Amino acid sequence: DAFTVAALPGDHGTPERCYEVVIIGLTGKAFRAESGLLFHPHTSLRDAPALDTLVVPGGRGARIGPASAIIADWISKHAPKIRRIASVCTGIYAVAPTGLLDGRSVTTHWRFAHDLGRRFPKLKVDPDALFLKDGPFYTAGGITASVDLALALIEEDYGPRVALSVARELVVYLKRPGGQKQYSEPLEFQCNSSDRFADLATWILGHLRGDLSLETLAGRACLSSRHFVRRFKQVFGGTPANFVKNLRLDDARRRLTERTQTIESVAASVGFRSDDAFRRAFQRRFGVKPSSYRNRFDARTNASQNRKTIRKRSKRPARGKR
Repeated sequence: DAFTVAALPGDHGTPERCYEVVIIGLTGKAFRAESGLLFHPHTSLRDAPALDTLVVPGGRGARIGPASAIIADWISKHAPKIRRIASVCTGIYAVAPTGLLDGRSVTTHWRFAHDLGRRFPKLKVDPDALFLKDGPFYTAGGITASVDLALALIEEDYGPRVALSVARELVVYLKRPGGQKQYSEPLEFQCNSSDRFADLATWILGHLRGDLSLETLAGRACLSSRHFVRRFKQVFGGTPANFVKNLRLDDARRRLTERTQTIESVAASVGFRSDDAFRRAFQRRFGVKPSSYRNRFDARTNASQNRKTIRKRSKRPARGKR
């Protein structure tokens, strides 16, 4: 959509169309995406025209299906003639087999970052970046990060003024602060229901404001502190202190979006004894200050901003009457 919006002639201060968007399918036949949308490609891989920029979208097919090998083979043959190659989300699984990304910094959806690094150990995988550029190769994280990437490419081509105009049209940030940790699931509990730790995370969530010291948690599990730490790392993959801190921060993040408490009250309600300690921990974990996060995800603030935008834009003279 960002490229399509940018392609509208004259709308963003450009004298002509910025881009021509071409949808390429494995064949020329229509195909349905995982989202359910039906796409009618302009052409097939075999008949694809010369490209300036190639963007490979993600999806299950790109990650584990036979399409990945077909796309990778096509990219290997045509890459020397393409100025830049980008992947979105798991689309990187169709680019990585070419070897073109070996030794480069890349990203993908946080959920698949570990698997990507395991399958392609020569890649330098950053699970938190919204998007990365390394030479002529660009990789984006989760699906909406593709908008961030598209705006960056538009800015490269036509400058910040055009990119900002497109961002305003899409009602998004031109440069979004923070990384994928702002939006990813806080923790992945990997324990069996029969394990003595199965209910511990739930119990901790119900007592975030209370004493969650090592001694308290070890006593809850009926283990010595030393044995508890060792078993805890085996089950949850980290220390009890970091586990508790992350749960507190994730609950704080939820409370901030509800706008029913002050930031100081949120900090206290999830067990932080110091407002400053909470702010530092929150920014270190999510890459943004608690106040910035609240403003960004508060529905009422966004609605108010949208109303102001509508009023301002309604005062513009109609096109052709200036």
